[in-house]
Amino acid sequence: MFQKVLTSAVFAGFGAGLLAALLQFTFVQPVLLRAELFESGALMHFGADGTPVPELTFTVDARRDGLSILFTALIYTGYAMVLSAAMAFAARRGHAINLRSGLLWGIAGFVAVQLAPAFSLPPELPGSAAAEVGARQVWWSATIVATAVALGLIAFGRNWIAILIAAALTLAPHLVGAPHTADYIGPVPPELAGLFAARALGVGLMAWSILGALIGLIWSREAEP
Repeated sequence: MFQKVLTSAVFAGFGAGLLAALLQFTFVQPVLLRAELFESGALMHFGADGTPVPELTFTVDARRDGLSILFTALIYTGYAMVLSAAMAFAARRGHAINLRSGLLWGIAGFVAVQLAPAFSLPPELPGSAAAEVGARQVWWSATIVATAVALGLIAFGRNWIAILIAAALTLAPHLVGAPHTADYIGPVPPELAGLFAARALGVGLMAWSILGALIGLIWSREAEP
């Protein structure tokens, strides 16, 4: 079982990580690089005469891009380890693991790790006003754990009590509230921040879906005689 978990995680995680890196380079990185120019003061919302700032082209930084690919692949391999372990736990209890169920597991991972925290603490660009990092990390981690447990109760719970507990766990972090600054200020245009959050979540959904599907596919292939 351990070998199956490890094999599924390494291959699926690395493949999903490469896909995530490609999508990030195509859709997320241009927004991120433009936000860095607003953060540094190189750009303002409007030019000196009130006209919009023209579109810019960005140069390729091979070292930065190479490290981004490597770290993204490693991050998704770590995600795959956790997801594979959870799927192994379900498999021991008689639940089938295949491409279709793996896709659902991947979507559940996206909901727990990215979508649920983003409901109150969306992805932020450089230069955006934000609360202290430590407080946000604690809230983010607690939200992931609460949401993951809630999804497990929804999927495997056998009565309405489990569903009610799941609903309470899902809502609790957001009722407590994520750490935020008193004022929403910063040099980055809100339109750019909204585009970044939408694209980051979209890339996350696609990558997590592929991750779960690959784990399920590899798992089912290894189970074949």
